[in-house]
Amino acid sequence: MSKVVSLDQLQPAREQLRHAGKSVVFTNGCFDLLHPGHVRYLQEARSLGDALIVALNSDRAVRELKGATRPILKENERAEVMAALECVDYVVIFDDISPQATIAALLPDILVKGGDWGVENIIGASEVTAAGGQVLSLNFVPGVSTSEIIDRIQRIH
Repeated sequence: MSKVVSLDQLQPAREQLRHAGKSVVFTNGCFDLLHPGHVRYLQEARSLGDALIVALNSDRAVRELKGATRPILKENERAEVMAALECVDYVVIFDDISPQATIAALLPDILVKGGDWGVENIIGASEVTAAGGQVLSLNFVPGVSTSEIIDRIQRIH
């Protein structure tokens, strides 16, 4: 099975992990132009459990969140790059601004976001904690962001 799956394919895999006593870590985002900050964050997230699920915003959702010039890479390209990372076990694309429905469908054991998100602001936290899971804000790598990379590229031209 490919690492890039639909939610319908992912739900039974999640149940198998649950029944095997494996802990599942979940994160989400645009992950447009993967950079060292993303890689460090994803490696840290994976170290917290037995499997890491990454939910990617669809192209439509990224445009709504980031503006008409984004994403730089299309959703299938972003998913392919994400799936190539050893620390990532599953990638699912969701077509919404909010990952709440995806999180509620999977109920991960640990929900994480980058350190620029306070735990109280992490979408899906109430569902995960109600199911007995944890919600964590991981280390933020300052000075490395997709927006900063785009700005650097634009200054070159």
